[in-house]
Amino acid sequence: MMEAVATAAEARLPREEEASAALFAGAAMLLALSVPTFAALWLDPRTLHDASVWEKPLKFELSLAIHMVTLGLLATLIRPEARAGWGVRSLAALTVFFSLFELLYMALQAARGRASHFNNDTVSEAVMYALMGVGALGLVVCAFLLGAVIARRGRADLGKGLKFGAASGLMLGAALTLLVAGLMSSGVLVDEAGHWVGGVRSDANALPLFGWVRSGGDLRVPHFFATHMMQGLPLLGIVADRFAPSRAVLIVAGGAAAGTAIVAATFAQALAGLPLI
Repeated sequence: MMEAVATAAEARLPREEEASAALFAGAAMLLALSVPTFAALWLDPRTLHDASVWEKPLKFELSLAIHMVTLGLLATLIRPEARAGWGVRSLAALTVFFSLFELLYMALQAARGRASHFNNDTVSEAVMYALMGVGALGLVVCAFLLGAVIARRGRADLGKGLKFGAASGLMLGAALTLLVAGLMSSGVLVDEAGHWVGGVRSDANALPLFGWVRSGGDLRVPHFFATHMMQGLPLLGIVADRFAPSRAVLIVAGGAAAGTAIVAATFAQALAGLPLI
């Protein structure tokens, strides 16, 4: 009996690896959910805004899986003693919780043939949409805080480019994502909350793979570029450390400036009612 307990204790995941393991497990769950969602995309003929009711859940399953894998990998850049603390492990657990909450509600609404986003048609849907907003805010805040931890408690053996790229990618990407998503949801700069600006409020004949509309502006375009700075800047940091270590931080700073400019330009383009392509 005692030997079995000792063996189980030895087999337990080290505390400093729990955050990354939770994020990778969350990503695996979303990828598993994407299989029946993909099947439903082909088998269910129903549409919403002239696109399959299952298109949005599938996109979010894949994008949030990528997001959690990114956070899981970047969490390993934190010093082990900090990574083992309750703060980093809590950020990982909250990220998984918010992701699954968002996706399960999207799947439920898709099954009902109803919109999950920008839907206040009934009291229950208005409440759930508000809770989705809380979940989305939570995801962004968790990414921002993880970037701050990397900036302060990054491993001593990290290249300067990777450390700066990971921290700035998460923090700047989170801030810009929050700004664009907040303006998209508020309806302050457009006539009605949503991703459409001008043109027809329809997702028919959208840009392949991305689903961005081509009849007018689409605020999901700057949202995409803002969010994926979380992957782009760490990758740029790795490349800079490899080929130009003495200028790695400067290169990443230039990439951050370029990424911000792209977000601003595509945001202005969308507000003008112009499609990306």
